[in-house]
Order: sequence, then C-alpha cells, then structure tokens
Amino acid sequence: MPLERQEERKTKLAPRRQPIQERAKQKTQQILDATARLLDDVGFDDLTTILIAKDLGISVGALYHYFPNKHAILYALGERWLNRMTEALEATERLDIESMSLESFVSCQLDLMLDVYREQRAILPLAQALWAIPELRELDAQHDDVVIRHFMNMYKRQGFTQSDDELGRIARLQLETSHALLLSVVDQSEERSEKSLQDLKALCCHLLNRHQS
Repeated sequence: MPLERQEERKTKLAPRRQPIQERAKQKTQQILDATARLLDDVGFDDLTTILIAKDLGISVGALYHYFPNKHAILYALGERWLNRMTEALEATERLDIESMSLESFVSCQLDLMLDVYREQRAILPLAQALWAIPELRELDAQHDDVVIRHFMNMYKRQGFTQSDDELGRIARLQLETSHALLLSVVDQSEERSEKSLQDLKALCCHLLNRHQS
C-alpha cells in the first residue's frame, strides 16, 4: 500500500485526541466498554455511533469529540485487545520455561491466553471485524505477528532448534488452532468449555511434541 494511503488510513482511525486527564481516560474506556457490549448484543452491521452515544447517554457530537467514526472505536478496541494479549504472552515468558515440561508449558500458556479471551466481551465479532474490514486488517496482522514472535521465543527456550522460518510455521499453526478453539471455549457452558480446553491443550502438545528436539 502506498505510504500516502497508509497515512490517510491512520488519520481516519486515530482518536480525535489522546486522553491525558483521568476523566478523559475514563470516558474513553467507557466508550470502548459500551462498544464491546453493543457489539456483542447487535453485531457489527447494526452497530452505529448513534447507538453507542445513546447507550452512553451522550450526544453523537460528544462521542465524535473522542473518536471520528465507528471504525476508529473498533480499532481502539482492537488495540486494547492486542495490548492485553501482549501482556499475557509476556507473563508466560517470565515463567521458568526452560525447566517446565512441554505439557506444563502449554497449559500455562493457554490458560493465560484464555483469560484475555474471557475478559474481552464480544471477542468473536471483534475478531471477525478485525479480519474482514480493510481499515482494521493491519491490526489483525499485528496481532498475529506479536503472538508468533512470542511463541517462537518460547519454543527456543523449550529446546526447539529449528530455523526461524520453520519455528514461525509451527507458531502459525498453533496460533490458528488456539485462536479458533479459544473462541469456542469462551462461548460454551462450563463443563463443555473445560473439556474443549483440555482437548486444545492436548492438540497443541501433540503438535509441538512432533517438533521438539
């Protein structure tokens, strides 16, 4: 994509202003929380800035004071999701991965990731929006790059000796498998959710065990 178009897209998705005062930060979080709740209730197609403003009890003009359009709000919601996922992956990397069994490592890794999926309301429609909407697709790619990079570092600490290209391929497989099934896990009843989580852990262990030195 030409640099001019990239800059134009970033401008359209950027908040009207960066919140500095605590009150502005709180209002921004309220907007994101309301958007997530409405996205879960009505879906992306029926989500509008009018609906978001009404839910918050403010005018559309007041909402535009923070974000210029619906896509900008969704982009900020996606950034919040990406930041939380990065924190979860960094928390995993602070563990003593070198001394952990593959099963313990995978279990801790997926448990921390699952916490992020469970706390993000409307994760399925948000994930679909990040993938389907051209203005948001860059953020979806950033998410994949961050997860894959952290997975590769963890694999190396677990004793994997493949090339970075091969480790990236394995990490992509685990990411795609984990993402698809974690979306199901958070949408199931407690008993089914636990069974599905254990099956996911077994799948990831089988995949990684095939390649571990």
